[in-house]
Amino acid sequence: MTGQVQVAIAGDIAEAEEIQEILRNAGIESALEDEAEADAVAILVPEDALEAAQDAIEALTEPDDIISEP
Repeated sequence: MTGQVQVAIAGDIAEAEEIQEILRNAGIESALEDEAEADAVAILVPEDALEAAQDAIEALTEPDDIISEP
């Protein structure tokens, strides 16, 4: 079993859910974690799916759409 790692940071829950939907369509499970201090939402994926998740997000979003990647 692998741990969860951050794949992206979204500015709000709606953006986070859009990214989560991209990941779900790519067959990658994800979880959302509130980043209250940063007023943002982290998107987490299994460590062994990190590269595939990054590729899926990059393929289906514009570079300016994603606030931050780890």
